[in-house]
Amino acid sequence: MPGLEKNLERFKGLDAQVVGISIDSTHTNRAWAESLGGLNYPLLCDFWPHGNVARAYGVFDEKAGRSERAVFIIDKEGIVRYIDVHDIGEQPDEEQILEELEKLK
Repeated sequence: MPGLEKNLERFKGLDAQVVGISIDSTHTNRAWAESLGGLNYPLLCDFWPHGNVARAYGVFDEKAGRSERAVFIIDKEGIVRYIDVHDIGEQPDEEQILEELEKLK
């Protein structure tokens, strides 16, 4: 997502690692990343078993066969500290995410 890409240094400054996870195939993810001019953060594939990670985090929409757009902040101990779920067409608010990261300092 372009908003995350443009704020990568700010995320790093808050000791955070941005990781994208998509239920699309590796080939589709690669094509999408290339269409954006590349990504400077990892984009992981949750294609098979289809949406297994999304299911584990409770954001897989069984009826639609896809995941919701979601942001999770997970601390160094592996505890989920923040969840923000959007409809697929909505973009997360990067400033809100950064504010939540600030709270963990």
